[in-house]
Amino acid sequence: MSDHIHFYEPAHGHGLPHDPFNAIVGPRPIGWIATRSNAGVLNLAPYSFFNAFNYTPPLIGFASIGRKDTLRNIEENGEFVWNLATRPLAEAMNASCTPAPPEVDEFALAGLTPVASRMIAVPRVAESPVSFECRRTQIIELQGLNGDGVGSWLVLGEVVGVHIARHLLVDGVYDTAAAAPILRAGGPADYFEITADRLFKMRRPAWP
Repeated sequence: MSDHIHFYEPAHGHGLPHDPFNAIVGPRPIGWIATRSNAGVLNLAPYSFFNAFNYTPPLIGFASIGRKDTLRNIEENGEFVWNLATRPLAEAMNASCTPAPPEVDEFALAGLTPVASRMIAVPRVAESPVSFECRRTQIIELQGLNGDGVGSWLVLGEVVGVHIARHLLVDGVYDTAAAAPILRAGGPADYFEITADRLFKMRRPAWP
């Protein structure tokens, strides 16, 4: 084995001060997910296992590690809103991560404003410059190699409505850096911010 490569089998532990898996697969976009229970209680929580999975129809998804309020609410009524977490909203996003009981409204806890969506009953975060209104398409319990469930659920939804702050549309093109999105890194408290000075471009090569 090469001395300059650290190798480990996850089933036997990583042998490091902090598990590097999340840091390697990253930085990761944040799924800041709003839901509503059938009792009418609002919920807002960030998920770092999140991404987009399809263009047409647009599909996004996140993984719930354990049966959390967000998952239960989506199981109940099939709707959720993804809200863009930005640098100005970082503290509020972090506040919404508090492991509060189901009867607690994280919008209120984080000092955020719920505003009515157009297509679904779940409100979006008024302060967020971008939101996706979604309807559930699939909920899949993840499995290990042995076929047993691992206690995590992948929630997929189709985007049925999109809200974008107009100042982020420059000549009709969405300006990613101007929104100042934040991304989850691997350390216990690490995040990154996207800035315009880090932009570079590469065109997809054409086949000869």
